[in-house]
Amino acid sequence: MKLKRTISGMIGTGSLAHNRREFIAENVDPDRVQLNICYQNENLKEVYKELFDEAVERYNIGKRKDRQITNYYEKIRQGKQEKLFHEVILQIGNREDMAVGTAEGNLAIKVLDEYVKDFQKRNPTLRVFGCYLHQDEATPHLHIDFIPYVTDWKGKGMDTRVSLKQALKSLGFQGGNKHDTELNQWMNHEKEILAEIAKQHGIEWERKGTHEEHLDVYNFKKKERKKEVQELEQEKEHLTAEKEELTAQIAESRVDIQTLKEDKEQAIKEKQEAEKRAEDAEKELKSLEERRDMLQPIMDNASKEIKEYGMIKTFLPEAGTFERAVPYRENKIKPLFIKMKNQIAALAGKVVELNKTVESWKNKYQKSAEKCVDIQKQLDDVRKENGKLSNDNQHLQENSDRYDRVVRILGTEAVEDVVQQDIKEQKELEEQRRMEQMPKGSVLKQLEWATQKRQMENQQHKKNKTKYRGLEI
Repeated sequence: MKLKRTISGMIGTGSLAHNRREFIAENVDPDRVQLNICYQNENLKEVYKELFDEAVERYNIGKRKDRQITNYYEKIRQGKQEKLFHEVILQIGNREDMAVGTAEGNLAIKVLDEYVKDFQKRNPTLRVFGCYLHQDEATPHLHIDFIPYVTDWKGKGMDTRVSLKQALKSLGFQGGNKHDTELNQWMNHEKEILAEIAKQHGIEWERKGTHEEHLDVYNFKKKERKKEVQELEQEKEHLTAEKEELTAQIAESRVDIQTLKEDKEQAIKEKQEAEKRAEDAEKELKSLEERRDMLQPIMDNASKEIKEYGMIKTFLPEAGTFERAVPYRENKIKPLFIKMKNQIAALAGKVVELNKTVESWKNKYQKSAEKCVDIQKQLDDVRKENGKLSNDNQHLQENSDRYDRVVRILGTEAVEDVVQQDIKEQKELEEQRRMEQMPKGSVLKQLEWATQKRQMENQQHKKNKTKYRGLEI
């Protein structure tokens, strides 16, 4: 007998720290974390370098410096057109019929494991860098994080670039209206593949809201109520998933706050160390200057003595009346020149040594001066970074305090209910705004819009009518 189960596929927020279990959210069982399967866990920045560095070099050739791309990762992170990466979450059944630890849950793990192994081969333009099968929450599910990119791009910008639309288009998904985008087409295709693998393991895809054959009034109302219950259950599953994602985001924000606190403490420590190095460098510089001032008079005196002995003067005693030349040279001239030569040689050696000493101290002085400037620059950078971290930390702390205050006043359940209600109302408001605004363009599109709007109003009218009739029974 085949099992009938739903197949869910949704776009996640992409909390990498949550996926990697760098922190434990409230909905995670710590005792089952070791059961999780990590298929891929790469550094996002390194993958960006692998994919786009060569394209950046090609793009920068001949460009003005102010128009060159220095860091493509930061360009995408700070831009608004594309996300750094996308995440898809896939699940079979729910906590009631495919829970972790049951035979059905183990079957779901087997199907998901088989599905994910050909994901990259099937989607070559979606570069997977993170892939995790979680078994420490209520139902086994997959998180797949990927970078969508296109190569040989002929349009504006780099020839290899991030683009979800073009990456999916290259896989054969052209897209249509707002309800039939490339992403929706691709997601439905992946769900079909997952359903086919599940079928091979005895699981049949239970599609919610399918067309039913004609029923009598009583059974029709009963079927409609059942359908409404199923839709509510499906909505509950999505809201539960969104709640888990929000819980993960809140936990991640708290981790970020703690990380910022630690970064701030580290920055303060580095600042103090840099100030100490700057103080030591200034002391060493002052000591070198004092040593230089002490050596300068010695050098001046040595130079003066060399100059005096370098001037050839006649200090020879006069020869006696009958004194011969040879005795005069041997007894008076030669001893005097030997004495002068020895003194000059001694002074010259002394000057050479002093010059070496002075040059050595000059080099030390220059290096210490450069080191002092470098330390001062590092100190300035640390002060700037410390200021930035303080501002970020204060901002995050304020947000965390506000959230904790609301939870303390209203209670956790009330806050979660308000968040989910706001999400639901926001979706309905966006859909209502979209339908109330007549599209620009051809009359055909406007007629199509009017038809869709009328159908939605009729469906709402029937739904309300059915609801009130049900109250009368």
